[in-house]
Amino acid sequence: MGHDLGAGTDMIGDQDHRRALRLLERRLLLRRGLSLSALGLLTGCNLQDGDAVDRLLWSMSRWNDRVQAWLFDPNRLAPTYAARDITTPFPFNAYYPEDDAPEIDADDYRLAVSGRVSDTAPWTLARLRALPQQGQITRHICIEGWSAIGQWSGVPLRVFLERVGADLRAGFVGFKCADRYYSSIDMATALHPQTNLALDFGTAPLPTKYGFPLKLRVPTKLGFKNPKHIVAIIVTNDNPGGYWEDQGYNWFSGS
Repeated sequence: MGHDLGAGTDMIGDQDHRRALRLLERRLLLRRGLSLSALGLLTGCNLQDGDAVDRLLWSMSRWNDRVQAWLFDPNRLAPTYAARDITTPFPFNAYYPEDDAPEIDADDYRLAVSGRVSDTAPWTLARLRALPQQGQITRHICIEGWSAIGQWSGVPLRVFLERVGADLRAGFVGFKCADRYYSSIDMATALHPQTNLALDFGTAPLPTKYGFPLKLRVPTKLGFKNPKHIVAIIVTNDNPGGYWEDQGYNWFSGS
């Protein structure tokens, strides 16, 4: 007491305090996440620093992925709703403010395709709209604790994958976005009848804030598995990870 230890010591103390808080949060998450029903409770953890609890949490997350994949029923549909149930206004959600959503020129847009496919030719919006279209009114469930019902329509992902000659035995389909977001899903989910490459929201083309020009709509998974502003699709046997998944979110994150 009474001694001025200087700013350097204050900084060390602050770092120790933050580390203690992180360790406490991780332990609480671990205790709460020991059941499959605790889907998504690994959010916000940095599982890369070598701490023993981190490694256990990472192992638990990967175990959850395997069990969820095993339980996944490719024929079970997510609930659908009537037009009167649509949430108005539908919330904007991203890791940046709405004004920072990328502006993409529809005439210049080209969707790149790569990986385990036989046709890597890029796709214009007109070409995508020429494929069979399918609509849905489903619930978007955010890991932050809110949900909203919206109406999307576009190309069933299965139809698109078949059209480009994708290897449907591959493990994963990855998505890269114009806003540097990226994500991936397992092939069984990609082939699910409700998994859609959405071009429209409501009865009009996707507005910028909801993902123009192309958004993945996958109602069997949590919201962060529904990337927006998609500019590239990759079919691969190597898990491409994801923006939030690589920061500790449960990768499968669905039913």
